[in-house]
Amino acid sequence: MKHRPAEAHDLSELSQLAPQLASTIASIASDIALVIDSSGVIRNVAVGPSALTRSPDEWVGKPWTDTVTGETRKKIEQLLEEVGEGGVSRRREVNHPGASGPDIPVAYTAVRLGANGPVLAVGRDLRAVAAIQQRFTDSQQEMERSYWKLRQAESRYRLLFQVATDAVLVVDALSMAIVEANQAASQLLRMPIEQLAGQPVSIALDARSRPAVDELLLTARATGRPSEIRARLGATASTIDISATPFRGEGTMLLLVRARAVEARPTVEVGAGQLADFVERMHDAVVITDSGGRVLMANPALLDLCGLSRESQVQGSLLSDWIGNDDLPAWLSLARQHGIVTLERTVMRRANGPAIEIGLSAALLADGDQECLGFTIHRLAQRALPGPVAIDELAAAIEALHLQLGRIALPELLRQAGDLVEHHLINGAIERAGGDRNAAALVLGIGRDELEQRLRRVTQARSAAGRSPASSLLN
Repeated sequence: MKHRPAEAHDLSELSQLAPQLASTIASIASDIALVIDSSGVIRNVAVGPSALTRSPDEWVGKPWTDTVTGETRKKIEQLLEEVGEGGVSRRREVNHPGASGPDIPVAYTAVRLGANGPVLAVGRDLRAVAAIQQRFTDSQQEMERSYWKLRQAESRYRLLFQVATDAVLVVDALSMAIVEANQAASQLLRMPIEQLAGQPVSIALDARSRPAVDELLLTARATGRPSEIRARLGATASTIDISATPFRGEGTMLLLVRARAVEARPTVEVGAGQLADFVERMHDAVVITDSGGRVLMANPALLDLCGLSRESQVQGSLLSDWIGNDDLPAWLSLARQHGIVTLERTVMRRANGPAIEIGLSAALLADGDQECLGFTIHRLAQRALPGPVAIDELAAAIEALHLQLGRIALPELLRQAGDLVEHHLINGAIERAGGDRNAAALVLGIGRDELEQRLRRVTQARSAAGRSPASSLLN
């Protein structure tokens, strides 16, 4: 239903005083007043103390619609139509282009001074109101940004906490037998990992909880959707939360079962600060990657291992850029297929300084279509370089070369001595890396191919030198 303003009184007698009325109203009750003729052209402009426009005379003789922005022209047309029909208009908010800067919002109402008289339009500057509204909007947006930033940080810490502490089991969906388990599962269920393999998930549960857990697994297998229940352990009678998420690996349906003690589960009562403090102080590195192994988030322990100072320096990079294992991409594929994979010994490259030895494990984080991998990485105790016996052997070999003075030319003696030292250092690096030549190459700061070339060369040097006391070290 179209709104029609109340019928105006006959103001014909005031039509001759329109300019004076405009000036008076502008000075005491508004910021601008316009006198508009029957064609919609401005005939007089009066401005109040706020000086809405510095050059009011520039509007005189122009159509009122030409003084406002394009998107508000229609409002002026509607206002003039309305005041022409009923003698008075509703309030309309329009924008005048700013001389240099943002548009000027103005709220206008109008009255016609008699049937054939001019229109008197009175305007109120809305810039102060708009500024208050903008500050309110900015404050709201800032509050929302802070809220979501807090929620994202809390979600991040909860996910890292989950990766670090959750017991994870991979279960065959047909036989319902445990296929793989991580160390946290072994500790929670109080059974060695090797004993868990082949057992039903309910093996360590209280008898009253077993039917519910079996039903959980059957439901997850049948519906293809994750589900969760609360159960009780048999040995400790402690309460745990168990969730089951189906996934497919190598053509076989598997269930990824995660469990955690209820008292260890972060709740709403556990503040984000406490949770953050736990993750920040965690000794082991925790990393979450996408399905392609690209780092999404990590805790400070990873930055310490990598020799970095900010999480942004590792975010988006491939984990294989930091882990010194040529087979890591294939290993990540196995993690996606089998749910859990452990790499007992490899090395981590560092932004500065020598590579360090680490062990790591990965567990699938399957949540609907989103598939991620959660890693825990721990630094291994540094193994000692070859001990005094090996050094003594090197010294003896050098001494044997010393005895060859006068029999072998100096350049040849120096070459053999260099081969001895090189072979000694390469052997030490391979021993430190546990026989992993990729890791040994990283320790030495060379590529795997160069390592193999150097080994072949010193071996050939041994054969060419014969079985002298010095060459015996090149075995």
